[in-house]
Amino acid sequence: MPRQKSVYWGALLCALLLAFSPVQAHHGWIGGETIELSGTITSVRLGNPHGELTLDVEGEEWTVEVGQPWRNERAGLEEGDLAEGVTLRVSGEHADERLLKAEQLWIDEEHYVLYPGRI
Repeated sequence: MPRQKSVYWGALLCALLLAFSPVQAHHGWIGGETIELSGTITSVRLGNPHGELTLDVEGEEWTVEVGQPWRNERAGLEEGDLAEGVTLRVSGEHADERLLKAEQLWIDEEHYVLYPGRI
């Protein structure tokens, strides 16, 4: 009986700690302001759970989260479109000091909408 009580109180403590800890979901949109950046891609990592670009914006490095592979493809992006040296304009949610969650982007005059419901 004492062991069952210990397990019960331990589980309750864990549940309370989780409930009150300041957790932010990795994929959640956090309600930041929408901004637009233009720059040159200096590094690329595409894949799941989402792709990441490093964008040189007037000498400052920004991390730009793009969609999952299927989302990028659905938007019309093809292999090589998001590559080092490509200049692009991107609009999305400013999520951290220099982090942008891309909702749409432009390469030359070509427009790609990653999250149609958000623009």
